[in-house]
Amino acid sequence: MGQYFTNQKLPSNIKKHSCVVLGHKFSFFTDNGVFSKDGIDFGSRLLLEFIPLDGVGANVLDMGCGYGVLGIVLNKLTSASIDMVDVNLRAMHLAKMNLEENGCNNCKVFESNCYTNITSKYDTIITNPPIRAGKKVVYDIVMNAKEYLNEDGTLFLVIRKEQGAKSLIFDLEKIYNVNILTKKKGFFILKCTF
Repeated sequence: MGQYFTNQKLPSNIKKHSCVVLGHKFSFFTDNGVFSKDGIDFGSRLLLEFIPLDGVGANVLDMGCGYGVLGIVLNKLTSASIDMVDVNLRAMHLAKMNLEENGCNNCKVFESNCYTNITSKYDTIITNPPIRAGKKVVYDIVMNAKEYLNEDGTLFLVIRKEQGAKSLIFDLEKIYNVNILTKKKGFFILKCTF
């Protein structure tokens, strides 16, 4: 959990990874102390593969952006305006580097512990929630998303079966219309509307 909230002084070891997502080439700088430092994780890649790009909307919040994979890919493939937030200062620094590296426009990165510094509403909120941060944080992110979505807005997220997907879906269905876009290797990609 430390990597998400303490901004501890781990030795820096920035590496650059190249990848192809949905047929497009991207490069991402990663470092010690950030999630999935060896390249795009399976859950994020699956989320990007199953999000209906034509339904993303004009403005997106990448909640818990890490080094910026979700927001950057969506910006490049949809031209949406992206706000990217995290609590990990190193991750935010990398996200800014990655925005420049990938030639993104209409994107900004800023610090926010869940929604504490969010003042706008969005067409889409996308998240690969920090499971290791604990259930309280994950629930804050997904349950409170509705307060920061426009009237026809959508929350997209990925969750693993072994990390409580079924109970989270049960709780999400109390406030959202939940559609399971896909299930693969124990990962669920969810679309939540209200």
